[in-house]
Amino acid sequence: MKISARNKLAGTVVGIEKGAVNATVQIDLGGGSIVSAMITNASVEDLGLEVGKTAYAIVKASDVMVGAD
Repeated sequence: MKISARNKLAGTVVGIEKGAVNATVQIDLGGGSIVSAMITNASVEDLGLEVGKTAYAIVKASDVMVGAD
């Protein structure tokens, strides 16, 4: 898989909660870190996502927010 984003985080799908149109996919990155992403149900099917399969959370830096106290 070639992509332009450099922030590719590999993990294991630990949850998929489907709604009417979209699904929330949870990916366990290890070390207690879980990333959640909302994608379409069609994308879940197209990617063949299932609990236990390897998947990637790909983060585009322009869409990341950072905060501090």
